[in-house]
Amino acid sequence: MTYRLLPEWYPQDGIQLTWPRPDGDWAPLLARIEATLERIVIATARYQHVLICVPDELTKQRLVDTFHAYGVPAECLQLIVAPTDDTWARDHGPIIVVDEDGQLLLLDYTFTGWGGKFPAERDNLLTQWLADAGAWACPVSSRDLVLEGGGIETDGEGTLLTTEACLLNPNRNPSLSREDVEARLGEDFGVDRVLWLANGHLEGDDTDSHIDTLARFCNPSTIAYVRCDDPNDPHFPALAAMEKELQAFRQRNGEPYQLIPLPWPQACFDPEDGHRLPATYANFLIINQAVLVPTYGDPADITALHALAVAFPEHTLIPIECVSVIRQHGSLHCLTMQLPQGTLAATAIC
Repeated sequence: MTYRLLPEWYPQDGIQLTWPRPDGDWAPLLARIEATLERIVIATARYQHVLICVPDELTKQRLVDTFHAYGVPAECLQLIVAPTDDTWARDHGPIIVVDEDGQLLLLDYTFTGWGGKFPAERDNLLTQWLADAGAWACPVSSRDLVLEGGGIETDGEGTLLTTEACLLNPNRNPSLSREDVEARLGEDFGVDRVLWLANGHLEGDDTDSHIDTLARFCNPSTIAYVRCDDPNDPHFPALAAMEKELQAFRQRNGEPYQLIPLPWPQACFDPEDGHRLPATYANFLIINQAVLVPTYGDPADITALHALAVAFPEHTLIPIECVSVIRQHGSLHCLTMQLPQGTLAATAIC
């Protein structure tokens, strides 16, 4: 059976979120991150459903009441109590493919907390937990490959965009060569081209240069990417080299990609210990008829929205303030996983 990895702009049933545990890493910022997640839910529920994994029944009932008060239709939400470690649904959520007959398959990859940096045992079991809870309308297939959703981008037409620093990192699959990884990606995703970026990183990023922090497909011929325009910034050399790599990439027809540079926000630093935080506008989320865009209270926010309006002329752009999110070294896209049309069971869709 041949499968194809679906691009993010494929029609969606909804998105998946994982609500923070009150005793987890978000505890010092719990009210702030919950406010951000609430904004994501309210914005998304205008267009599609939201599946939320919650840590306990008390949180579930509180969120039911909260979203009712905000006017979010109850039928747009599905809340399921499940044990979790953290909130990064992009990396512990399912990666979904489709076969020639249009049947979906949820691929459940091994999640190790970005190469063993953080606890991930519960998050690694979450996709199967949701299957047992009746959330999915299609089967789940486990994979022993260590892979996170934020580490890959596809055009939906057989091309994958990724970074060497992540997928070839020995903290993921140390026994696999580049050729081995490409073979596994080809088998699972139906891709026959892998575009590898050798350059690009963000300080404060725990993921070893996930592609969704650096460069994103907006459609099969367009890539939006972060550009550093400050020669004095330590990111400048690597991101300039990444830009040259993107300029050298070619579409399947031999044409260069339309490249849309995203602006460089002013440096953000953690207020407690002063380390730099990974603010990036590439971490946007495509949903049905809209694109949610992370913002940071920075003058470059408006420039980023204008740039992405060019990339998504038929979508509504919705800014989501993510200053609190980068305090835990991720952003908007990292918190979410899109669920293509046909993923959610009827009971989940309501």
